[in-house]
Amino acid sequence: MSRWTPHVTVASVVERAGRYLLVEEDKGGPFSLFNQPAGHLEPGERLTQAAERETREEAAWHITLTGYLGLYVYTAPDEVTFHSHAFVGIPLAHLGNALDSGIVAAHWLTLDEIEALERAHRLRSPLVLKRIRAAIAGRQFPLDVIHER
Repeated sequence: MSRWTPHVTVASVVERAGRYLLVEEDKGGPFSLFNQPAGHLEPGERLTQAAERETREEAAWHITLTGYLGLYVYTAPDEVTFHSHAFVGIPLAHLGNALDSGIVAAHWLTLDEIEALERAHRLRSPLVLKRIRAAIAGRQFPLDVIHER
């Protein structure tokens, strides 16, 4: 009997002057897709460390996390299940480093622009807009609700 293992991921909703930080990803399809800076938890890493690292690697931004949006469980069309821990953060500095492989660019987009991407089916998953709407509504928890080491 094989054991089911969900993929543990993190994502950061980062807002600046009414715009949200998204990364444009080349997934090999006819169009690029947009996502929050996000990725998999690495062995020995804390969730908060992973969220900050992914934002540095994918968007070249140094951020500080200010809140926890919660756990979002998503099963992709290929039946892979993700346990995505979402955070809210604020930008501190643009780092200028090269972006991760597969990342075309980082963009600061308005909610209207992100909703237009959703209508065009260019968001990586439905979680992108759900996380932003939760952040806008103020539905977040203090970071200390996460107990790690």
